Amino acid sequence: MKIIILGAGQVGGTLAEHLASEANDITVVDTDTERLRNLSDRLDIRTVAGRGSFPTVLRQAGADDADMLVAVTNSDEVNMIACQVAYTLFSTPTKIARVREAAYLTRSGLFDNEAIPVDVLISPEQVVTNYIKRLIEYPGALQVLDFAEGKAQLVGVRAYYGGPLVGHELRQLRQHMPNVDTRVAAIYRRGRAILPQGDTVIEADDEVFFIAAKAHIRAVMSELRRMEDSYKRIVIAGGGNIGERLAEAIESRYQVKIIEMSPTRCRYLSESLESTIVLQGSASDRDLLVEENINEADIFLSLTNDDEANIMSSLLAKRLGARKVMTLINNPAYVDLVQGGEIDIAISPQLATIGTLLAHVRRGDIVSVHSLRRGAAEAIEAIAHGDAKSSKVVGRMIEDIALPPGTTIGAIIRDEEVLIAHDDTRIESGDHVILFLVDKKYIRDVERLFQVGLAFF
Repeated sequence: MKIIILGAGQVGGTLAEHLASEANDITVVDTDTERLRNLSDRLDIRTVAGRGSFPTVLRQAGADDADMLVAVTNSDEVNMIACQVAYTLFSTPTKIARVREAAYLTRSGLFDNEAIPVDVLISPEQVVTNYIKRLIEYPGALQVLDFAEGKAQLVGVRAYYGGPLVGHELRQLRQHMPNVDTRVAAIYRRGRAILPQGDTVIEADDEVFFIAAKAHIRAVMSELRRMEDSYKRIVIAGGGNIGERLAEAIESRYQVKIIEMSPTRCRYLSESLESTIVLQGSASDRDLLVEENINEADIFLSLTNDDEANIMSSLLAKRLGARKVMTLINNPAYVDLVQGGEIDIAISPQLATIGTLLAHVRRGDIVSVHSLRRGAAEAIEAIAHGDAKSSKVVGRMIEDIALPPGTTIGAIIRDEEVLIAHDDTRIESGDHVILFLVDKKYIRDVERLFQVGLAFF
């Protein structure tokens, strides 16, 4: 696939890295020549220096025969105009734009071929807000991902000493919970992936990823770790777009406080939010945190744009007694450094956004793509089409499907029903199939499995 990526920042660079390793023809456009040089030194891609919304620059990047334009520069306006130019002058089939400003996103009818021709809108702030909201709903989870519009969920937890299943084989999960069907998709032990088998013994500190129907998630979590009490008191550091959206989404169910430096922004937040308490000051101010009883907070969320400030305020909050801290970290190099110590969960906006983008780039009918464990593996939701003659999966039992190495099928969503995958489960046309890959180099093979042969047409 020939793809033009506008913007060589964190999201554009990470996307280029994912796609270049999968034999796509990638061109990255940016005004920053230093960023482009760094990318081209590491990846097998083309780069073009210039403003992505200029027709001459897009033509130079190969827009005449590009399959897809992904506009992820820091400017909403440049991203939108680039899509307009690509549609009008080059008839680019698929146009994806990152748009942050809520004022654009709330206008219905703005993004269609009669107005601004954007096929797929990506709002990183909304993606990250939803991601954090799911983590709040499941105390103790490291990652919570939705499939088939939330009918099934994939949850990652760290197995604790004293958990009912720790020290036992996975096959005993069914004996512990005869009325709950679930499947462990992946286990990470001391940073390495283990493909789970029935005789795999769960050890304390394993990161265990399992899939189940949404209604069964809490029951499975309780088998792997001590269940934590629900959260009540939440402190958010940073009243920017993500802080505001999160407070708005959760303030009806939790006691929420926001700490924000800017007096102007504080006034705006206090007027636009209903029950959230807005505090003007620095989240790194020890006296302010003590005064606001940070030791009684269930979660401290640091969501500013400054990684270092987020890390330091989170460490301070944890030291002062906050039960759990979650930290927004834009620099991917920091994520593995800080997570699991004093900081309970490090949230990478890039990885959350990349999954949304990848779902539209994959071949075959791929509905969603999620990075597991900070990009170490992937979970893919694909729709099976065709019949036994035209499809490599439809009409076959799972044990008869030639899955690539390190790939497992975790669940199948059929209409409203969630079916946990077993060897004798047969896949039907229209099924949503959830797959896990611990080795991403086999992604192309998975996509080919779900591409319909000519017999279908």
